[in-house]
Amino acid sequence: MNNKKLTLINIGLAIVAIFLVYLVYKSISEPVVFENTRREREMQVVQNLKDIRNTQTLFKQTYNRYTGSFDTLIDYIKSGELPVVNIVADPNDTTFTKTINDTVGYVKVVDSLFKNRDNFDVNSLRIVPFSQDEQFEMQAGYITRGGLKVAVFEAKTPYKVYLWDLDQQRVNNLRAEQEDLDKYAGLKVGSMDEPSLNGNWESL
Repeated sequence: MNNKKLTLINIGLAIVAIFLVYLVYKSISEPVVFENTRREREMQVVQNLKDIRNTQTLFKQTYNRYTGSFDTLIDYIKSGELPVVNIVADPNDTTFTKTINDTVGYVKVVDSLFKNRDNFDVNSLRIVPFSQDEQFEMQAGYITRGGLKVAVFEAKTPYKVYLWDLDQQRVNNLRAEQEDLDKYAGLKVGSMDEPSLNGNWESL
């Protein structure tokens, strides 16, 4: 075998070795990149769901119900007001257990919830981060528990909405894994079946 053929064989073997190293690197790095990207995105999706939950909680304090309408919820944030109550002890109560509640003013809902959030756009509350401008699914209503009618709400978005541009096989595997466990394949807060305000990320 002459030197020319030997050189060509060595070059070929080097190319094969480089390709194999690339395949190994790809098989290791792709799951890591997917998981890191997923977690970064879910942090922002969860923040929106927390904002929805906080707003719904105040809305219920005002109207004794939740709303399934983002238009209603966003209008409440923009124009709603909360009473500022001064609570003092009743001077005529010798048991020191009674109080007098005195409303001394009002504060805007938007200032109460989002005053420390720079450049917060209330209209973005309905939009799922990293999606193609898709909205969260939101419902509200009532269920009966212990003979009582209880107000409930739920807001959610599936994996495919905010992971739409990632490896779809990995997204499908993630969805199937959650469905096998009888869990929602995505992120959600609240429930239309239980009087709960928990987010499913809080139980992960």
